[in-house]
Amino acid sequence: MSRPGLILKLSCHDQPGIIAKVANYAAVHSGNVVELNQFSDKLGSKFFARFEIETSNLDVENQDFIDGFGTLGRSLHATWHFRRKPYRMRTAVLVTKTDHCLNEILWRAGLDELPIEITSIIGNRDNCMAIAENHNLPFHLIEMDGDRKADGFAEIRSLIEKQNVELIVLARFMQIIPTDFCRDYAGRIINIHHSFLPAFIGANPYRQAYERGVKLIGATCHYVTADLDAGPIIEQEVERAHHHHTPSDLARLGRNCERIAIAKGIRYHVNDRTIIDGNRAIVFPD
Repeated sequence: MSRPGLILKLSCHDQPGIIAKVANYAAVHSGNVVELNQFSDKLGSKFFARFEIETSNLDVENQDFIDGFGTLGRSLHATWHFRRKPYRMRTAVLVTKTDHCLNEILWRAGLDELPIEITSIIGNRDNCMAIAENHNLPFHLIEMDGDRKADGFAEIRSLIEKQNVELIVLARFMQIIPTDFCRDYAGRIINIHHSFLPAFIGANPYRQAYERGVKLIGATCHYVTADLDAGPIIEQEVERAHHHHTPSDLARLGRNCERIAIAKGIRYHVNDRTIIDGNRAIVFPD
């Protein structure tokens, strides 16, 4: 179990003294910066940072510390976000037929590697229902074929709101997400794409990869936007491919990549190690 504290994510125009000012603010209130990750984007003149602050000796309440930071944050013209530790992020997992990504998430959550609370598993097919039942998790089967798609996403939206879901994970959920859904949950939907984006987008990526004779096969975990398979990339994994590999061999290798990439992507997001900057994600690995 992680020790009590706060995570601060911050981004602003790059300028001298940012880290010193934040560290000094913490020190003034007897807080201790126990981890710091930073990135200065010289091309864009932007600064990104993640601070972990140990708060057991704070001379003010945590909320007062958070509220008081506003004066410094505004002086830096920054965007910032605090999260209290420890916590578990309420997460809904959406699936269709394949179960390897779902099993990976459940396994790692069971090991306490992912600080998430799975509120439900939602599927447009019943293939993963038994897995949910074996883990004592509610499974919601939602019909989305043909003209039922809009109603299906309305049902998903209702479940997400009712269950106070903070993170939506598309664990090989084979449906295109509507534009309004992407907009309303921007930065809160993670997808695993069974290809090494931006190459081989859309359907049948392993067939595309086979026809191109690729030497690396991969998978991409990314945030979902209205542009298909084009959201900010969180994590990518690759495996070596050879000329004798068939499309099914590439799919086998790809499944390994998908499982690792989605687990890392969730871990980075839930631990506030990502900052979305336009079409890219700044990631501070642990």
